Amino acid sequence: MTTSIDFTQSAVVPDVVGPWSRAPRRRRGPRTFGEWAVVLVLTIFALLFLVPFYVMVTAGFKTPAAADVQHMWSPPSGLHWSGFRAAWTALHANLANSFEVVVPATIISCLIGSSLGFVFSKFRFRGSNLLFNVILIGMFIPYQSILVPLVKFLASAGLYGTLTGLVLTHVVYGIPITMLIFRNYYVGLPKALMEAAQIDGASTLQTFRSIVLPLSVPGFIVTGLFQFTNIWNDFLFGLVVVPDPSKQVATVALNNLSGSLTVNWNVVMAGALLAAVPTIFIYLVLGRFFVRGLMAGAVK
Repeated sequence: MTTSIDFTQSAVVPDVVGPWSRAPRRRRGPRTFGEWAVVLVLTIFALLFLVPFYVMVTAGFKTPAAADVQHMWSPPSGLHWSGFRAAWTALHANLANSFEVVVPATIISCLIGSSLGFVFSKFRFRGSNLLFNVILIGMFIPYQSILVPLVKFLASAGLYGTLTGLVLTHVVYGIPITMLIFRNYYVGLPKALMEAAQIDGASTLQTFRSIVLPLSVPGFIVTGLFQFTNIWNDFLFGLVVVPDPSKQVATVALNNLSGSLTVNWNVVMAGALLAAVPTIFIYLVLGRFFVRGLMAGAVK
C-alpha cells in the first residue's frame, strides 16, 4: 500500500518577521495604574508640544487685527485666506529655491555616505580607523567656526552667492552623519554575500551597485529623512552663502516677512506653516519606515 502525496496543496510557510513586515500585533489598552500614569504624562507632553502648532495654524486663518498677541489663543472667527495668499506670493519663489537645494544635496550626500560606509565597514586597510574618525569629527565642528573660510573658498571657486555653492556646503557637512549611519548598517550585512559576488567574478563596484545598494533601502530612508529635514530647516548657511534675497531659501525669506515697524502675524504664521508643510508631509509618508530603518540598523 502506497501513500500518495498531493504536491498541489499549498505548503504552510511561517511568516518572516523583519523590519519591513507587518507582523500581527496584539493591541491592548493600559490596565495598571502605572500604565495609565504613563499615558497621562505622554498626553500632557503631546498637548504642550502641539500648542505652538495650534497658535501657528489658527493665526494663519485670522485677519491681521485678530492675529495679535492679545488674541493669540482664541480660535479664528472664520477661514480668512488673506494671510496664506500674501505668504505664498512672498515665498513661492523661495520655496522653489529650497527644493533646488534640498533634493540634490540629500541625494548626493546619501550616495557618498553609502559608498564611504560600505568601504569602512567591509574593507580594512592601514589607517582606516583613523581616517574614519577624522571624517566623523566633521560632524562635531560648529557651523559658526567655519563661516569665514567657507565664504572665502566658495568665492575663490566662483560659487559664492549661488545655490550650487549652498548644495555643496550641505553635501560636505552631511557626509559624516550619512557615512556613520550607513557604516553601522553595512556592518550587519553577511560577508558571504560579498564573497559569493567575488566568486561570480563581480568587481567591488559591481558588488556595491548590484547587491549592497538594493539592500540599503532602510539606510537610505533614515539618512534621506535626516538630511532632508536638516537641510530644509537650515537658516545659517542659507543666509551666509546666498545673500541675494531672490535666490535665498524659504527659511531665510520667512524671516523677511516681518516688517521693520509692524508685523502681520497672520502672514508670518501662514508662511511658517507653508515652510513646514514639506517636512510634515515627508514624515507622514515615510515616518513609519524611518523608525523601522533605525531598528533595522540597531539590531544588526
